[in-house]
Amino acid sequence: MVTRNVALISETTQVSFSQLSRVAAAIQKQATDDLAPLWSVSASVHAFNSLEDKPLGFWPVLLRDNIPYQAEGIHLDKNKRPYALVMVDNDEWSLTVSHETLEMLVDPYGNRLTVGQSPKNTQGNVEFLVEVCDPCEDSSFAYEVNGFTGIKLSDFYTPHYFDPTTTPGTRYSVTGAITQPRQVLKGGYLSWFLPSDNSLWQETYFGTSPEIGQPTGFKGVVKETIRTTVDSLAHADHRMSQHAARKAGTGAKAMAAAAAGDGSARNIAKSLHDDIEKVIAETKQK
Repeated sequence: MVTRNVALISETTQVSFSQLSRVAAAIQKQATDDLAPLWSVSASVHAFNSLEDKPLGFWPVLLRDNIPYQAEGIHLDKNKRPYALVMVDNDEWSLTVSHETLEMLVDPYGNRLTVGQSPKNTQGNVEFLVEVCDPCEDSSFAYEVNGFTGIKLSDFYTPHYFDPTTTPGTRYSVTGAITQPRQVLKGGYLSWFLPSDNSLWQETYFGTSPEIGQPTGFKGVVKETIRTTVDSLAHADHRMSQHAARKAGTGAKAMAAAAAGDGSARNIAKSLHDDIEKVIAETKQK
């Protein structure tokens, strides 16, 4: 079983190191007890004071105050190592951190596809992007693990999610909220490519009922990864409205100052910060 290391790092005064450490421990338990048996990936999840403190081989999940909605999610740095950006805009940030961590563990490089029957009856078999939390990402489907009351974690689908037919007794998501293959719950979405013309399609459930269609703006070219392309184009309006709704009620919390770290760690941290600022700058120009 492959083992992957994830570092949670707060770059906002809204999340203290103590809070971050507790969330890291909850996600560690989630990954060990729930994710590993289903997706055959072992995880080591730890909180660190800063990027300079992060050991080599750990993929960072960075919490910040202000991130353009198109820049949120998982990216690859200039050396093709994954990292994730999470904006702390409400008190349910642990749900988003759990979401990004789980998807990073299952598909670090954002290009994992699997074949299955399209939700659109006329399309036949298509290639689904494996994003284990997206169809059930809404907070109403979140859950807690034993010992960590009050920390919301993301539901996620199992490999059976892409089965051709529904089988009684089969588990389609860890909470059981998803009850059949390729089901999209309210507040979620599912993305796929139609191989005949390389068109991108989605089933979204952001309104009163699920809808299937092609997101606007996709030109058939993947710029960074399939996942970042989908995230930047496919549900932008929904993400904007989510952030607008979440802005109220988020209070500032004190946080300890980060340690300096050694020289090589500082160089790696600076390089990643440069990458992040480049992603954010490019996003603002769109």
